[in-house]
Amino acid sequence: MSTNTKNLTIVQMNDTHAYFDLHPEWFFENDQFVYRKAGGYARIATLLKEIRENSNDVLFCDNGDTLNGTMPAVRSEGEAVIPVLNELGIDAMTLHWEFGHGPETLIEKSKKLKVPMLADNVYKLDDDKRLFPASIVKEYGDLSVGIIGIASNIVDKTMPDSFSKGLRFTLGKDELTEIIRDLKENKKADLIVLLSHLGFPQDIKLVNEIEGIDVCLSGHTHNRLFEPVIENDTIVIQSGCHGSFLGQLDLEVTDGRITDFSHQLIEVSEDIEPDPKISKIIEQSLSPYKDELAAVVGETKSALNRATMLESTMDNFLLSAIKESTGAQMAFSNGWRYGAPIVPGPVTMNDLYNITPMDPPIMTADLTGQELLDMIEQNLERSFASDPYEQMGGFVKRSLGLKVYIKIENPKGHRIQALYVGDEPVKKTETYKVAYITKQGVGDDFGSNKERFNMHAIESMKAYLEKHSPVTIDYLDTYKPV
Repeated sequence: MSTNTKNLTIVQMNDTHAYFDLHPEWFFENDQFVYRKAGGYARIATLLKEIRENSNDVLFCDNGDTLNGTMPAVRSEGEAVIPVLNELGIDAMTLHWEFGHGPETLIEKSKKLKVPMLADNVYKLDDDKRLFPASIVKEYGDLSVGIIGIASNIVDKTMPDSFSKGLRFTLGKDELTEIIRDLKENKKADLIVLLSHLGFPQDIKLVNEIEGIDVCLSGHTHNRLFEPVIENDTIVIQSGCHGSFLGQLDLEVTDGRITDFSHQLIEVSEDIEPDPKISKIIEQSLSPYKDELAAVVGETKSALNRATMLESTMDNFLLSAIKESTGAQMAFSNGWRYGAPIVPGPVTMNDLYNITPMDPPIMTADLTGQELLDMIEQNLERSFASDPYEQMGGFVKRSLGLKVYIKIENPKGHRIQALYVGDEPVKKTETYKVAYITKQGVGDDFGSNKERFNMHAIESMKAYLEKHSPVTIDYLDTYKPV
């Protein structure tokens, strides 16, 4: 009996956050963080060209968080990124921060993007139809590949209301079985590739609950998987963030089944020759913002890094600025994962915008001690929930002006062992003045007397640098596991 063997190369790009060009990136070597430049779409294009020259059949997928994340992308509402993406030849993508300028703007941009956007879990409220198709099929000779997209499901749960206006988001899991059946039985797909922006823990749980997924390209949580994870016969990979890495998965497929595979996590290193055509497009896209972003606004003696779970030097800098600007007792922001590190030396406007590309206004509010406890318990559950589907939002809420002793392993509502405001134990009935940015810093359910302060995040950080440069920012053990 004859067999039919095909080779397919899958390339993954995830969570680039519109990082157009080389940028500082962190690496953990010899038990410490080290920093070197990486990334950029022009170098990604060079790698793609080499892969395509060496492999007859290549499927190139993007997990989303692509049209938002740097100032040029935010100012242009994603427009600046589109010419670059169109030139890369992406076969399919899903979404998360693409909703950052609202669904109407996203639909408008999607029409200019030569990339199918896929999401089985985003529905319009007016007619309950999907905003984008759930799946597509790609043909590689006599090998048929079904690709299913799952967008981030937290857009209507933890993010600004404008992101999800007129939409509802599901987990996307319950829809999968029927979609897979249709792809295999009616559209004759040999392989099923899931393109997910749920996050690595969520995807591991999902592929154990759903049969028939051959490959899961995972996004959202910025994991660098140097080796694939195999769960329930599904190959799962994820490839960092900021375009600093590509994932390459080479499959041998015999009679429609994967019989062998190999994987590489490829660093998009500075020594890769940038593609000249993409470089020119990037130069044109960045030109309107170049001078503003290059302006030096201060200096740091410390590496400002965001790649740590409980607190980060980057966010301690951000919150120090917000707290000082407002005179508040405490300051809060979301535990965002994106944001390239800032190495010791000059700090530019580009660095500040990489910290908070949306440049949100600073807010102030009064919180009781009980609200502080409840708000932080809620966030700890979203960060460390035993059920991955209940995890949402990023790293632990960034906080300054307090110290929290926690037992991470404890159940929901019982992780805080002690909370101090300054040097004093929190008093449940006392009211505290706090400052924050976005409702991910202080949610709608918490606080009173909320007011918009007369300053945005970028202006606050700039003022802090003008007063304190060169800054030294330390880890403060704000959240202390016990």
